Amino acid sequence: MMDSAPLLAVKGLTIALPTAEGGRAFAVRGVDLSIGEGEIVGLAGESGSGKTLSALAVLGLLPAGASIGGQIRFDGRDLTAEGGQGAAAVRGRDVAMVFQDPMTALHPMLSVGRQMTEHLVFHRRIGQAEADATAVAMLERVRIPNPRAAMKRYPHQFSGGMRQRIAIASALAAGPKLLIADEPTTALDVTVQAGILRLIESLRRELKLSVLLITHDLGVMSALADRVYVLYAGRVVERGSRADVLARPRHPYTRGLLDALPHGSPADHPLSALPGAPPAIGRFPSGCAFHPRCGFAQDVCRADIPDLLDVGAGSAIACPVDPLAAVPA
Repeated sequence: MMDSAPLLAVKGLTIALPTAEGGRAFAVRGVDLSIGEGEIVGLAGESGSGKTLSALAVLGLLPAGASIGGQIRFDGRDLTAEGGQGAAAVRGRDVAMVFQDPMTALHPMLSVGRQMTEHLVFHRRIGQAEADATAVAMLERVRIPNPRAAMKRYPHQFSGGMRQRIAIASALAAGPKLLIADEPTTALDVTVQAGILRLIESLRRELKLSVLLITHDLGVMSALADRVYVLYAGRVVERGSRADVLARPRHPYTRGLLDALPHGSPADHPLSALPGAPPAIGRFPSGCAFHPRCGFAQDVCRADIPDLLDVGAGSAIACPVDPLAAVPA
């Protein structure tokens, strides 16, 4: 648990998107989350659960026509009350984002040096020479060989792992307090993934960096996150420490995600796929959105949307079924 006010505090976040029929559909439905200084918080769930939209709301980068409700406070500043100006003021300087595919995140026609220094000059109001020196130092920090030469090269001249390191270096060059990492290892092979995860952890320690780690891979989450939020159909269904959520899951959805992970001994732990698929935005079933895929669903699950209730030690679940009886450890 955090002893001081969180760096980022999201309360009751709702995000509605326009539909083809001219209406609106809620993609995020009352999400609460917080991140403390120097903390890595994981946001997990299948595609369409609202993970990336929640992060984009912090940056003020929601799709055209989207509407937002609730409150987003960053470093004591109420971003929602300030409208688009609040997010624009912190975006790139105090809050930075690393995307899933570094090849599309980096401009193919601009040198690494130009891409790293343009926003430095803008956000920090420094000259080109100082921006170049800062960029070289950051490239060296993320272990890019011969960083001065790398500044003159283009993204296609680097491997996928090196491109992701460059994307991280570019995001961190302006000295942000919060890094949003959206599936930062999905496009990389396993050995390169491990290196990127170690890099994020070391940067967190060195820079006292806070990280919001978005991923569908709970294996990645287990390597980094201090606390974990699990989202389904735009709502938080479980939250708690990494040990509590990943070692002792209290919600059937979390348990299903963990059971679907490959194990070291497949003969003893066969893969168990979650049945069905997540509901489409605007087509959530009544009651608990997970009930059509849940083997423990009861009549109350089909009728009522469960509240997220504290279960002790900073953990909470949104499930009317007795989790200890229904989902044994």
